[in-house]
Amino acid sequence: MLELIDRALAEDVGEGDLTTAAVVEPGARARARIEQKGPGVPAGVRVAEKVFERVDPELRWHAHADEGEWREGGLLAELAGSAGSILAAERVALNFLGRLSGIATLTARYVDAVAGTGVRILDTRKTTPGLRALEKEAVRTGGGVSHRNGLFDAILVKENHAALAGGVAVAARLALEAASPGVVVEVECATLEDVVGALDAGAPRLLLDNMTPEELGGAVKLAAGRAELEASGGITLETVRAVAETGVDYISVGALTHSAPALDVSLLIEPLE
Repeated sequence: MLELIDRALAEDVGEGDLTTAAVVEPGARARARIEQKGPGVPAGVRVAEKVFERVDPELRWHAHADEGEWREGGLLAELAGSAGSILAAERVALNFLGRLSGIATLTARYVDAVAGTGVRILDTRKTTPGLRALEKEAVRTGGGVSHRNGLFDAILVKENHAALAGGVAVAARLALEAASPGVVVEVECATLEDVVGALDAGAPRLLLDNMTPEELGGAVKLAAGRAELEASGGITLETVRAVAETGVDYISVGALTHSAPALDVSLLIEPLE
């Protein structure tokens, strides 16, 4: 995380904060308040703290909110110390905080929408390059479940793999034969025919891509508990409940990380005598 923060600070601060150098008295001290300006779930609070610490270890930080708890808004954190240091770290800290809180907030909305069904909301690999670990942590903070971290820790046979292998059933058998002990094997199915082929091959988990609720219900009946089922593809807050009620085990939502609006946060500063 520190390497990522350092890159973000280098991108923003570069050789120095020209504005602060021009208008703020050297040695000036200040206190600042970070406010959550709308309802949502804070995430990345500790990342924001680390940004300020990386700029100036002598800044004093006090958090006023726990990550993962829905709040209507209000004070997130206070800090005090060098005014120049606070201003240098401000934008990077708020960028992390707003982005990660937005992901946690959207995830919490999806989790709430399927409450009582037993379905778990999953993230995907549709993350910002370089930010995957933080964004997936934000999904977990919002009550979701992280899917595989990358291509290296699970096997997911997608439609392109199946096309190259000669079909879903063939690709599923090849994947199962190649999988090391403990490695999850999941097979994407676009049709109920694909579902039958994957089940016959022994796939323990199926990704049901862009199926209607009726098709999902059919897949649930075909699987009959022989495989875990994950629904995916264009699922929104308006449709997620109906998908959950078909009987699937998981619903994956790429929008959690690729389209979550940032939570509105701000920093206001005042001089200290």
